[in-house]
Amino acid sequence: MKALLELVRAPAALSVPGDMMAGAAAAGRRAAPGLALASVLIYWAGMALNDWADREADAVERPERPIPSGRVRPGAALGIAAGLTGTGLIAAAASGGRRALGVAGLLAGAVWAYDLGLKRTPLGPVTMATCRALDVLLGAGSRVRAAAPMALAIGAHTYGISVLGRAEVAGATATTVRGALAASTAAACLAAVSCLRDGSSSNGAAARAGAGLLLAGHLAATIPAQAGLRARPHPEQVRKAVQASILGLIPLQAAAVAGRGRLPAAGALLGALPAGRWLSARMATS
Repeated sequence: MKALLELVRAPAALSVPGDMMAGAAAAGRRAAPGLALASVLIYWAGMALNDWADREADAVERPERPIPSGRVRPGAALGIAAGLTGTGLIAAAASGGRRALGVAGLLAGAVWAYDLGLKRTPLGPVTMATCRALDVLLGAGSRVRAAAPMALAIGAHTYGISVLGRAEVAGATATTVRGALAASTAAACLAAVSCLRDGSSSNGAAARAGAGLLLAGHLAATIPAQAGLRARPHPEQVRKAVQASILGLIPLQAAAVAGRGRLPAAGALLGALPAGRWLSARMATS
């Protein structure tokens, strides 16, 4: 069981439901648990497919991973990826109908395209950013324009994570660090635009204040870890920065939820952080 949890990077999935919640909040819609489940299933599918596609490289670079270590067979990993993708699409259709199925289909297609061909090309980080942006739009329903700033914010931060992820084996360069820092900063700015526009509820002042604190938390969680790579660009430190950046998605998502006046929901979303940190200390997230 532990090998399967490692295969799908189970702890990192805690950062996924907040995408849908952020999109729903920005669009003024009720968050749908079924769409959150669909997002998690497709995310896990992408992680399993990633390890299947990278099995030969991992045998040299990361032999401890489930497939090269022999704990999960390649065929089983591919079957898990396909099964999770199909189940995720079914969950999206059941919860959100034809429109949700269409967005989930685009998301699944982008995930598979990334893992099977685009990952090692210049389009790799852009494709990853697109996946997360689509995840946000999955929660927005037909109000795509209202959720666009938040989708771009989470997409920008994901772009930075992807840039960092490419340096997990060889270590970070100055260009890598600058790219990650710029992406995280841009994400906070775009999220601020979304929260200021959406903070129109009866408790708007409290909503804006809560969103501002959460955006500060996002920056505090990500910027120091990324900036520290200038002095210590080693692969181990890069992996820690990636882990911090993945968990830094949660306060970014919570800011979108708080900015709409849904403060209890934002607090509940933040509750995933302690669990994420605890699990990340025991299992790989990237």
